[in-house]
Amino acid sequence: MVTTMKNTCEPSSHNKLLKIGELAQKTDVAVGTIRYYETLGLLEPVHRSESGYRYYNTDAIKRVKFIKKAQSLQFSLSEIQQVLGVRDRGNPACPLVRDLLNQKIAHLENQIYQMQTLKAELETYREQWEDKPLDDPYSQKLCSLIEQVADKDISVEK
Repeated sequence: MVTTMKNTCEPSSHNKLLKIGELAQKTDVAVGTIRYYETLGLLEPVHRSESGYRYYNTDAIKRVKFIKKAQSLQFSLSEIQQVLGVRDRGNPACPLVRDLLNQKIAHLENQIYQMQTLKAELETYREQWEDKPLDDPYSQKLCSLIEQVADKDISVEK
């Protein structure tokens, strides 16, 4: 919940409020990014002045750093929304994080398998093509090596 504070309201020194630019500077994140996080519900100012300035408490620094760390672990903003939503409702977020992490690992294992398969295929072509003579520059072929693979793939699909 955002409350409005009057311009005459001075935050106490033990509960310093930060303007959006100060929060951006302390977290090394662009002001536009902080505004974007706000539109996604990842971050919320604790106060908004009558002139529209956003004020954040010092907990916002920790939250922005958490978001950036989660992103560095390949969590999407949508997933981070889920994690923060669980936590904001007073529930532990770690079970969700573990589930998401397991999904990421399974996805990476699949990608690794696909990349290893592609690597093996490319190595096979490299060996097959190593001693193949150069194409005649006056022929209609752009590159017989790739055309040979394309022809093989087309015949397999039929």
